[in-house]
Amino acid sequence: MDVLGVDACGKQGWVGVALTDGSYAGSLVDRRLGALIERAGDVRVIAVDMPLGLIERGWRAADLEARALLGARRSSVFLVAPRPAWQETDFAAAGDRCRELTGSRLSRQAWALAPKLLEARECRTVDERIHEVHPELSFQALAGGVPPAYAKKTWRGQNLRRSLLSQAGLVLPEELGEADRVPPDDVLDAAAAAWSAHRIALGTAVRVPQRPERDAEGRLVEIRY
Repeated sequence: MDVLGVDACGKQGWVGVALTDGSYAGSLVDRRLGALIERAGDVRVIAVDMPLGLIERGWRAADLEARALLGARRSSVFLVAPRPAWQETDFAAAGDRCRELTGSRLSRQAWALAPKLLEARECRTVDERIHEVHPELSFQALAGGVPPAYAKKTWRGQNLRRSLLSQAGLVLPEELGEADRVPPDDVLDAAAAAWSAHRIALGTAVRVPQRPERDAEGRLVEIRY
């Protein structure tokens, strides 16, 4: 059972961690998500750390519930603006549209996701294997429901997350090949996404929220882990 976990990694594009039967099977880095997925081959599930489902008005229930679940790590979940805001071409216009539809402007951090969010959504329109995940929900589940005590960019935070993955059987090697040039927190997030992808393939993954909304095309708006 082969699955792929993917995280955006700045200028490098996207980093993927592949698993076979829940164990590390390799890493990939590519500037385009579609190219990375094509190189991964015939995997069963692809889990991507990127908002995929968008609603027409208001904030997504998936984000609000994920924030509530994460407690101390709630700031790691951005509130995702409604679909019309992402159709704007600049931050000011997107902020105005978001305020019109939610009562609040979207953050500059959230707007910075726009190119990769749109890229990931485009890939999902042609590939039903793609699911939205959030690594901090995965790490919390790996820790028995307790939010990680340290932020993912800190030394202790990265050691903790790597240890949690190892305890679950996902042991990352010292040399990662292509992923060696990617920031460690992005690799760890891709590995956590892969862990969630394995659970999706097994049919044991959790849905957030339990009763998802649907987008304009009828797709579920949810985060899996």
